Amino acid sequence: MKLLEQVKFLLHITRSHHIVRRYFVVNGFDGALTMLGLIIGFLISASTDLSVIINACLGAAIALGMSGISSAYVSESAERQRALSKLEDAMISDLQDTAHGQAARRVPLLIGLVNGLSPLLISLFIMSPLLLSDAGFSMPVSPLYAAIFIALVLVFLLGVFLGRIAGVSWLRSGIQTLLIAVMTIVLIYLFAGK
Repeated sequence: MKLLEQVKFLLHITRSHHIVRRYFVVNGFDGALTMLGLIIGFLISASTDLSVIINACLGAAIALGMSGISSAYVSESAERQRALSKLEDAMISDLQDTAHGQAARRVPLLIGLVNGLSPLLISLFIMSPLLLSDAGFSMPVSPLYAAIFIALVLVFLLGVFLGRIAGVSWLRSGIQTLLIAVMTIVLIYLFAGK
C-alpha cells in the first residue's frame, strides 16, 4: 500500500481526520501569533540587530515545533492505546498485529508531526523576509514590516480554511481571525509599547 493511501486508511479507521485538521489550524495559528508577537515586540523596542531578532524567532519556532510534536505524540499515544485496549476487550482478541494496532502506533506520530510542523513551518515562512534580508537580499520594505504582512496574510488564510471546513462564509471567517491578530498587535502596543 502506498504511503499516502496507508495514512488515509489509518486516519479513516481511527476517525482522526478532524484531529489532524484541528491540530494543523490551532498550532499554525499559535505559530503565526507567536511570530507576530515577537516581531511587533522587536519593532517597538530599541533598535535590535537583525541576527538577534532571527535567533529569538528561530528559537521560539523550534520550541513551538518540539512542544507540538512531543505533546501531541504523548497524549495521542495514550488515547490510541486506550481505544485499542477497549476494542481488544470488546473483541476478546489481541489486535496488536492488525490494522487497528498499527493505527494505534502510527497515527499518534502523524498527529504529532502535524501538530509540531504546522507552527514551525508557518513561523519559518513568516521569518522569510528576515532571513532573506540577513542573507543580503535587498527588500523594498523593512523585513520586519514584510514579516508582519506575511503573518497577517497567513492568519487570514487560516481563517478562510476554517470557514470552508465549517461551510460558512470564508471571508467572514478570515476577517475574524485577522481581527484576532490585529487585537494581538493592539494589546502588545498597549502593554509593551510604553
